Amino acid sequence: MLNAADIARRIPHQGAMCLLDFVMQWDDNTIVCTASSHRALDNPLRAHGRLGAACGVEYAAQAMAVHGSLLAQADGAPRVGYLASVRSVELLVPRLDDLAGDLTITAERITGDANNILYRFTVAADGQTLLTGRAAVVLDATLFKDSP
Repeated sequence: MLNAADIARRIPHQGAMCLLDFVMQWDDNTIVCTASSHRALDNPLRAHGRLGAACGVEYAAQAMAVHGSLLAQADGAPRVGYLASVRSVELLVPRLDDLAGDLTITAERITGDANNILYRFTVAADGQTLLTGRAAVVLDATLFKDSP
């Protein structure tokens, strides 16, 4: 299990923007994280006094980033990844900040190669699914900036 300090060493998000508390489990295809920052009044994603459910996509993206870092540890430094697209997102609640329980974020690698990865993600709390979707991650996108 990794704690928030371990996670912060693995992703570019720092301070209050590092949203995850723990990595509970992971393997080559899946990562499960928890977070309590959705209740924080200083959560940097809050707008107009609330944290909308769509912000759960950022929680999932950070879980994917940690997963990539954990997978890369055997191969050296993690590569920079960019969230290229989000598809089939279903928001099943209007907001996250009014939930008493911790968030459970699950990201499952569906397919991928050396530069592109497709994940399925779920954010839940207290046994209730809050949002689901798929996300495409592109690694080292700067390598393609000069491509036609």
